[in-house]
Amino acid sequence: MLEVKRSEAGITIAEAARRTGVSVHTLRYYERAGLVITEVDRTQGGRRRYRQLDLDWILVCTRLRATGMPIRAIRRYAELVADGHGNEEERLEVMEDHRAEVLAKIEELRDNLELIDHKIGVYRGRLAAGDADRLWAPPTAP
Repeated sequence: MLEVKRSEAGITIAEAARRTGVSVHTLRYYERAGLVITEVDRTQGGRRRYRQLDLDWILVCTRLRATGMPIRAIRRYAELVADGHGNEEERLEVMEDHRAEVLAKIEELRDNLELIDHKIGVYRGRLAAGDADRLWAPPTAP
């Protein structure tokens, strides 16, 4: 996980964005959308200060988004985590449902990759044989 090496005061939103790889805008959006499990600390002047827990959670959110989990599902998961103990079975269900969706996407990608590999093999074979001009191409317009 990402390490906050400063004091308990936390780090700025710009530094949090740099360390997590998401934009400042995205960090603010995650807060507004209810995806953050704790209230982000603020300075007396109202500036956000991110702690290690915040950075770790943002990493969870970005990875879930990268796997295609909808914002509403991440929000639900965040709500469950923020609520604390007693809802672990529901959290597990959210993760298992999403895992099944990810596995289905992976299988679809494998099928698509198989077609791409086949096409690459055809092109390599035809180029090596010197008859690539026989490959199908749409007719040109008159």
